[in-house]
Amino acid sequence: MPGPHAYDPPPGAPHRYERRQSTARRTALAVHTIADIAAVFLGLWILLYLLGANQGNVFVEFVHGTADWLAWWSQDIFTMDTEGLRVLLNYGLPALIYLLVGHGIAARLSRA
Repeated sequence: MPGPHAYDPPPGAPHRYERRQSTARRTALAVHTIADIAAVFLGLWILLYLLGANQGNVFVEFVHGTADWLAWWSQDIFTMDTEGLRVLLNYGLPALIYLLVGHGIAARLSRA
């Protein structure tokens, strides 16, 4: 019986295909999670704004700053007279896009 070859994986080690699948799943989970977190910050800011949260509060300032950073590209797409509707649309659109794109990419990665 010939001895083990240099290219043989050690016993119990995952094969290359299994490792690639595992990496793809971890990457998909990371993308999925980041998209969810972005959407949560945007949704939380909409909620805080509509409920009239104290904008001088440190937590509210943090959420607002994070939401502004995430939604910089969509600011003033919608210019309504009603401020609440404007906030809802200008922050809700990026939240929806982050969810759709992030989950779509994650689904594609996990199938690979």
